[in-house]
Order: sequence, then structure tokens, then C-alpha cells
Amino acid sequence: MIEDRLAQVFAEAECQGSVAVLDIDGPGQVVLGDDDLMVAGSTFKVAVALELFCQGAEGELDLGERVRLSPSRATPGGQGFCIFEDEAEVSLRDVARMMVTISDNTATDTVIRRVSVPRVHARLAALGLDRIRLAGTIQEEFDAIGRDAGFAGWTEMNRAMREADSPRNADRIWERALSAPSLQPGRITSATAGQMAALLRMIWRDEAGPAAACAAVRTVLGQQRLTRKIAAGFGAEVRVAAKSGTVPGCVSNDAGVVQFPDGSRFAVAVFTRPAGPGTGTPQADSVIGTAARSAVEHLRRPRGAE
Repeated sequence: MIEDRLAQVFAEAECQGSVAVLDIDGPGQVVLGDDDLMVAGSTFKVAVALELFCQGAEGELDLGERVRLSPSRATPGGQGFCIFEDEAEVSLRDVARMMVTISDNTATDTVIRRVSVPRVHARLAALGLDRIRLAGTIQEEFDAIGRDAGFAGWTEMNRAMREADSPRNADRIWERALSAPSLQPGRITSATAGQMAALLRMIWRDEAGPAAACAAVRTVLGQQRLTRKIAAGFGAEVRVAAKSGTVPGCVSNDAGVVQFPDGSRFAVAVFTRPAGPGTGTPQADSVIGTAARSAVEHLRRPRGAE
């Protein structure tokens, strides 16, 4: 059975995983571990982008509105506006593009504050997706983790890690953070693979909101630059539009749409977590591509073939 094969793929990679693959144009599906609520990582940014573009399409905001981003309000992250030293001015539309294409945390928090968490939840609930839940801004989540680890907030915890007298002591601080209550599913922003795949299926079918909004989300997902997960399981002839999500030592996820030259297309979500504690637990990103390919190939196989 395909579920057994997927379970073996995860076991060989020394991680636990959940998978959902939905045929966008038909009833076919492969689902494993869909009851498991997982830390979403940055995959939740798909839902935030959808809300922004829906509010734009519905006339509640101007996607061309200029936004000033100050380094003094930057959310920690390794790319984009997170590392700017000077103020920048950019449209809301392009802030969302940075949020999705390079997973910019400062851009993400800017959009979350603009559209509001309750509005994201209300739209998801209307779509029947009540297990994709945001805990707040990324900055708020980071600070909660830092406090649970025994510091005043995220900045102070990061400073302690940088100034630790050995790499091992720095790792101990992060291991303490990984066991923090605020980093557990349901406390931090979380989702199930099944509902994330369902959201993508609705977006590709123009069922998640106005057609213009769905098209805008599809466009920015297609421009995503971090393609080492789901896309790694397929050849160059297969188009993949996806949003990855990673918390080192905690989860490695990816969610997107895979489209073949013959027009068949599948919404895919693969969420993984280490099988055991510790930042050194193996969790190769390649297992996500392997699991995605196995599930998609199962659906594409002629009926009755095994």
C-alpha cells in the first residue's frame, strides 16, 4: 500500500511525516497522518498571502499602497528586509511577493499586521479549514520561544547563543528552545498537511476567493526561489509552485502544486519532524521530494496497476 511505502520512506530518513496529495481536477488523493497537527513553519504564509490578495480584489485595500519598512521594526530572519540597514519603501503587493518568494519574515509581519490574524482565520474557517491557525506575528512567536527558554525574548536568546563560550553550549540553548511550550503544535502557528493541500487545491481551482486573488497567489508561489524540497522529487519538465517552511531541529515542510506536461496537477503538502530529540537528528530535505513523488506517481498510475 502507498501509505506503507510512505511510512518506510520517512523511517529510512529517521523522521516522522505526514503527507497529503490531492488531484486538483479529480477525486484522487493520498493521505498519511492527516490527523497530526504540525508546526507549520513558513507554509502558513500561503494563507496570509491569500487574505491580502482577497482584500485587494474585494476593494478593501490598495495592493499598490506604499509601505515604509524600518530596520527598527524588522523581524529576525536571514534575508530580504530582515537584513536591510536603511528604510525601504515598497508596495503591499511586493511586500507579499518577498514574504512568499524568499520567505522574508519582516515582510510577513508587515502583511499580517495589515490584514489581521482574525481576518485570516475567518477566511480559512469559511473554507472549512479550521486547523490552519496562526498564533500571531512571527515576532510574537519568536519572543514567546525566547521567554520559555529563560530569556527576556528572542533577541536576548540569540545574543546568548552568539556569545556562548562553545558551540555545544549554544546548541544547549537552542535545544531548550525546541522544548518550549510555545513551540509545540497548537501553541505556535500550526496546520495539518491535509488542510494545507486542500487550501492549495482551492486556490488553483479559484475556489478560495476572487479569481484575481487566487491568480495572484499562484503567481507569487510560482516565483518561489527555495525549491530543494518537493521540486527535488521531479524532473525539469514538471512545474512546481510551492512554499517551504523550516524550523531547524523541529520541522521541515513544503506545500505546493505539481503540474505535468500533460496538464495533470496535484496539490501536495509534506510535513516532517525529527524522529527523536536534538538538533542533530537527521532530517534530509530530500525525503520531502521522495515522499511527494511516490504519492503523486501512485495517483498517476493507471487504475489497477501496482
